[in-house]
Amino acid sequence: MNIPLDKVSKEAIDDLRTSGNSPLFLICQSGTRSKTACQKLADLGNIATVEGGTQAWIDNGLPVVEGEPVMSLERQVRIAAGSLVVLGTILGVTISPWFLGLSGFVGAGLVFAGVTDTCGMAILLSKCPWNQNVACLARKEARS
Repeated sequence: MNIPLDKVSKEAIDDLRTSGNSPLFLICQSGTRSKTACQKLADLGNIATVEGGTQAWIDNGLPVVEGEPVMSLERQVRIAAGSLVVLGTILGVTISPWFLGLSGFVGAGLVFAGVTDTCGMAILLSKCPWNQNVACLARKEARS
């Protein structure tokens, strides 16, 4: 089941457990977000992250069920950031130099994301409707 990091909670984990205190493994693309989720849920016990993430899982020949391909969040960020820089530059040249601040703001955000490994634009884009896991929501509704 795919649960965005900001929606990981004790309640979400309780919904996932099928029997008692069976181990629950969290996985993400690189292993970073699943480690964060494990830290967030440390008091629940018997939860672990898959070191190395999805790629390590695949490299070890373990089974993978693939859903419909979607555009990665990283790619969405690059498209949005690039578009905002181009828009700010065009508006800055044609309408008012104040619009160049938009390009500068996006550039500063990218530097911040690189230094802190936290991307505000990715956080915002992850909340957009096209990035919500419909199958996950349908499964939860079916249980209710």
